[in-house]
Amino acid sequence: MANYTFLVDDISQACENDGTEFLAYVPKMVNRAEERMTRDLDDYGLVTYTSVAVSIDNNQLTLPTGTRIIKNINITTSATSTTDPTRIHLLPRTDEYIRDYWPVSASTGVPEYYARRDNTTILIAPTPVSTFNGEVVHISRPTTLTSATPNNYFSDFCYDALFNACMVEAMMFMKNYSAITLFEQRYAQSLETLRNQARRTRRDDMAMPASRAGADDNLIVGAN
Repeated sequence: MANYTFLVDDISQACENDGTEFLAYVPKMVNRAEERMTRDLDDYGLVTYTSVAVSIDNNQLTLPTGTRIIKNINITTSATSTTDPTRIHLLPRTDEYIRDYWPVSASTGVPEYYARRDNTTILIAPTPVSTFNGEVVHISRPTTLTSATPNNYFSDFCYDALFNACMVEAMMFMKNYSAITLFEQRYAQSLETLRNQARRTRRDDMAMPASRAGADDNLIVGAN
């Protein structure tokens, strides 16, 4: 199984460069490659589930550290019994909508909507009437590969794309600009296979091959 040491050795051999300066720069190559793949991939391997407390009388919620994209936010509540909670999925809206829909933040109710306030917080409306258990399902970057953390999702399941993305950075470091095109093409090819795998993951044998909505496939054969 590929890991950080395997990747560093693979890059060094492919570049035929084991110089001290080159090897010292490899962690930066890997970091940029992982950052790029986090943006390029739309894959369940990047999904994280984080439990949060949606606090009473507070219409703002701090997102889990490292959140890039919010997939969904839900809270659990029950009108009759704490042993039979009801899950409520908050609907995404704009911050303008939230402020227009619930202009008096001191007023409270059961939350129905959320909106991005900035990169680290969201707005919630209505302002919570009590504290709810919540869950943020979000896209985040896997733990960065290092010698101390030798494996992550990219090394275990996306090695070809990770290697080719690193080689783009390696060619930049060595000023081999003609070879960048080759590895950009190889990266694009490996990325497309991962995207196809993700598309296949989002459907079963009764579903259409793709949904133009860009999210989980909700088109079912014969269900129209």
